[in-house]
This record gives sequence, structure tokens and C-alpha cells, in this order.
Amino acid sequence: MLYHLFRSLLGGQHYAYENPLFRGACAALFCFVLTLLIGPFFIRQLVRLKLGDTPEFDHAELNELTADKKNVPTMGGVIILVAVVAGVVLFADPSNFYVQMGIVCLVWLGGVGAMDDWMKLTGHKRGRTRDGLKSYEKLLFQMGLGVILGFFIFRHGQHMSNFAEVGAVGQRYSIESYRVLMVPFYKSGILLGTGAFMTVTVLVVAGTSNSVNLTDGLDGLASGCVALCGVVFMILSYVAGTAELASKLLIPHVPTSGELTVLSGCVLGASLGFLWFNCYPAKVFMGDTGSLPLGGLIGYIAIVTRQELMLLIVGGVFVIEAVSVILQVGYFKLTGGKRLFLIAPIHHHFQLGKWGEPQTVTRFWLLGAVFAMFALATIKLR
Repeated sequence: MLYHLFRSLLGGQHYAYENPLFRGACAALFCFVLTLLIGPFFIRQLVRLKLGDTPEFDHAELNELTADKKNVPTMGGVIILVAVVAGVVLFADPSNFYVQMGIVCLVWLGGVGAMDDWMKLTGHKRGRTRDGLKSYEKLLFQMGLGVILGFFIFRHGQHMSNFAEVGAVGQRYSIESYRVLMVPFYKSGILLGTGAFMTVTVLVVAGTSNSVNLTDGLDGLASGCVALCGVVFMILSYVAGTAELASKLLIPHVPTSGELTVLSGCVLGASLGFLWFNCYPAKVFMGDTGSLPLGGLIGYIAIVTRQELMLLIVGGVFVIEAVSVILQVGYFKLTGGKRLFLIAPIHHHFQLGKWGEPQTVTRFWLLGAVFAMFALATIKLR
């Protein structure tokens, strides 16, 4: 909205507002302030609707540690969704294809998460206990979204490649960058066919969405780590959308993807604003309403910028959380009931140890910051 307004008022001249990195920074600040302003209202409404959650674990000691979290309002992710959408509408180019698909991703997974939270939180009114969506049902929705995103992103890339300028810097990247799978530490990537591209997209969207969801178990843990990812993908989106920078840093240039800098900025600002209310002791939980769309959106941005493998480094904390669950389940089945960790995801393992909740969250944030810095460093380590 503001993007087109300024272009109209300034006659299309290249002022600061034309720069997506500048607008991304403005969007981050706007979303942070907006979240702080609307947060108390939404929290009051969640309390009024009695949408409070009572964490339940298969571990008596952990249930005792989390007893004070009883009836803390959940579905706070709606605060993040409102802030991100508002920031995108105001600061991004709403006619941009990648921005539009990003909103589809956000709304789709936000709806799935809200449905799951609502069914769980109101299940007792129907005589049921924690009756949310089944795991396979959520996975089907996530995979369905992955197929849709993969199809349209690939088709859009083919369409854009038809208009690639012959003789442009890094012509092969300019034409086929939309299907290059970049490998960290290597200068060149792998060209993906339609089937491989679709498969990678589905795996990244579903995997990242579920990984962030698993991480959302301690006050402020997921929101802080998502904010760090937002910073990294602001930079990567800006580089991927700028031909000269992309060529210099050997990153695939994806035309018009620079607008995702604004979307990443919205994720950063909204996550930090939510952290204001979600830090220990939390006044609100984001629930699946927030964790599923935030994870999916990070994965989506990684797909468009062709940094799916880089995402494994940027979101290192999410990878650790997901792998800990896989190892725990696998070890439990192989050994006939023995556990590799006290409980999974792994943040609860440390919570039950000597760290405690605030210390665990802080140290995981530090890990997230280290992963983020290392990911940016790999750009030059090729």
C-alpha cells in the first residue's frame, strides 16, 4: 500500500523507499511496535474466551515444573499473524508474486494451527480431552501446501527465465536460478528437475513447520529463535534479489525475490514483539497458530532464495530439536522402552537437568545466534 503510494507521489524515482532492505527494516520496527500495542487486547480476549492451555507431558517431574503455566492463554500466534500481514500490506509490494505466495503460506498454516489449537482447547466442552488434529492430518495439510507452493514457484521461475536478458551477469544463474539447489561451502549448485524441486519444497515446508512447532515448548524459545532466522533471511533475500550482489557473492539471483526482505523483516519484528509477552514467565503462548505458519514461512523464504540447505544451518536449533525427537522415538522402539534423553524434545531434557527453564532458553538463543552468524559466514567460505 505505502509502496505504491510513495512510488506515485515520488514519480517512480529511486529514493530510499525503493530499497527493500530499508523497507524491511521499517517493517520490522512497525511490526514490533504494532505487536506491543495489540498484544494486551488479544491476550484479554483469549482469557475471556478461556482459551488457556495446561501443558501435559509423559513425565511426572516435568508436569510439576510446568504446573504454574496452567491456563496461560494460548493461540497467541494470532497476534503475530495480524502484525505480519499488516506489515506486508503497508511496506511490501502486494503485487509481487513471491509476497502473495508468502501470504498464502502464512494464512494456510495459520488456519491449520488455529483449527488444531481450537479443537484442543475447547475439546472439554464436547466431553473430550485435548482432541486436536491428528498428526497425519496436519502433515497432509502441510504437504498439500508444499505441493501448491512448489508448483507455482517453479512455474513462475520458468516464466521469468523466458525474459532473462542474454549476456547478463551470470547468465546461467539468471535463467535457471529458480531451480538451483545451493550447497553450503560450494560455489555451484545442483539443478533440480520439476519432480525433485517439488519434493524438496514439500520436505522443507513440512519439516520446518513441524520443527518450529516442536521447539515451541519453553517460554520465549521459539519466538527468539525465529527472530534470529528473520535477520538472516532479510540479508539473504536482499542479496538474492539484487543481481550485482548475487553475482559477487555467488548466490543465485532470483528476480523480484528482494521483496521477501520485507516479509522477513515482518517476521523479525512480530517475533520480537511477541517475545515481550512470551518471555519467562509467559503471559501468552503462540500455540500451533503461531509456530506452524512461522516455521512454514521461514521454509518458504529459503525455497524462493534457493537456500534450503543453508536453512539447516540458520535454523540449527530447530534441527537439533527435531532430530532429538526422531532419535528418542527410534531408540525407544529399538531398545524396547529405553530412553536416550530424559524426555524429548531436547529442551525439556535440559530443563529437567541443572539448567532450569530461563537458562535453557537463553543458551538455546545463544546457539541460535551462533548458527545465524556461521550461516552468514558460509557465504564467503566457498
